[in-house]
Amino acid sequence: MNTTATPKKDLYAQVTDSIIAMMEAGATSRITWAQTGHGIPCNHKTGVPYQGVNVLLLWAETMIRGYSTDRWLTYKQAAELGGQVRKGEKSVQCVFFKTIEREPKSAKNADDSETAEAVRLVSPFWLFNLDQIEGIEAPQAAVQLNEFQQIEAAEKVLTQSGALIREAGERAFYRPSTDEIHLPQRIRFASEIEFYSVALHELTHWTGAAHRLARDFSGRFGTQAYAFEELIAELGSAFLNAELGFSAATIPNHAGYIEAWLKVLRNDKRAIFTAANQARRAHRYIMDLAEGEKRVGEVA
Repeated sequence: MNTTATPKKDLYAQVTDSIIAMMEAGATSRITWAQTGHGIPCNHKTGVPYQGVNVLLLWAETMIRGYSTDRWLTYKQAAELGGQVRKGEKSVQCVFFKTIEREPKSAKNADDSETAEAVRLVSPFWLFNLDQIEGIEAPQAAVQLNEFQQIEAAEKVLTQSGALIREAGERAFYRPSTDEIHLPQRIRFASEIEFYSVALHELTHWTGAAHRLARDFSGRFGTQAYAFEELIAELGSAFLNAELGFSAATIPNHAGYIEAWLKVLRNDKRAIFTAANQARRAHRYIMDLAEGEKRVGEVA
């Protein structure tokens, strides 16, 4: 059992190195998120789904180890539920963010009283998949939606978003100047699921408009901002696919994409955290629209 981390190594760097390793492996095969088709990883005890970069870390571990369930527990939670992590099993390190207030060293406000400042801290925690734990029965896998139901669920997401989607031409893209999504005709895709995955990718781009989530990383990433936005859109599509029950969400095996993303991640150890968080916000924005919750001009 391994539940310790090297304390001297930056947590952001550790997580980024893990994602980079998976992307590098995917350069010769095919990077696959949500390979098991179970959906977003969640805590087995609380039922709460994990978020942001933790989803990517747990998906990567599932892909590498071939786990059959999307349920996870800490060592302590497993014991509390009457289970026992099998000897020799290796945990996966995830990260927890919290904000604390602390007194500044010298800053004072107008009335000479000290002003507290908010500090964001990141801490590690470790999880085991239910496949690694004895004494706790994994829940029965949800019945897979049939193809027609899967398509209907995705169609509802596209329709309820209110996005203007035009199906014509040969390319898929989002045009900010007209606030339109352009897609090839459905019959030109290899499968219905491939069509919806591409559509959800472009819909994630659509959420970045100034009057929606206002994503603009040109200041932070400069010429690499386009590649970074593409990574957000791929992750957003993967999160949506997982929620809708698609069997897999994959990043296209294009050397140009992979190399551009690797360059961004190598140059900024916090980039994958930002990308995953932005993809999570886009995923939630789209699903809120699909579920009938009105969103008016949310700005990041």
